[in-house]
Amino acid sequence: MSRMSMLSSPMLLGFEEIERLIDRARKGAGDGYPPYNIERIGGRDDGTAELLRITLAVAGFRDDDLEITVEDNQLSIRGQQEDHEDREYLHRGIAARQFSRTFVLADGIEVKSADLANGLLSIDLIRREPERLVRRIQIGDTRSRT
Repeated sequence: MSRMSMLSSPMLLGFEEIERLIDRARKGAGDGYPPYNIERIGGRDDGTAELLRITLAVAGFRDDDLEITVEDNQLSIRGQQEDHEDREYLHRGIAARQFSRTFVLADGIEVKSADLANGLLSIDLIRREPERLVRRIQIGDTRSRT
């Protein structure tokens, strides 16, 4: 039995990749840690490229503890703190924990920069307006010529 999906209409040809991206995004949702915001910080209405910012709350992480990668339109942010075993805690309420947070990026979105300040990791993205192409297709005679 074949699997039915929202993109299985015969009018939507070649959208298997989008369906795969949706599945990846759903799997990458994770447990909600660390919390994050996504905001528009410029562009779009004034005709310039759209600027977006993802801000993650990563208090306690240093820039050496964080890794940001983009592979196959997927932005991945990973954090891993060192557990200082030489410390003697009387109470430990702040765990040295690790995380992995992924975002699937649409075609045309590029990572512009990343900055860590005051426990907030900001990743700036830019979305340039794609060029619109119109191509006229000539109808050829496919009958055999003799």
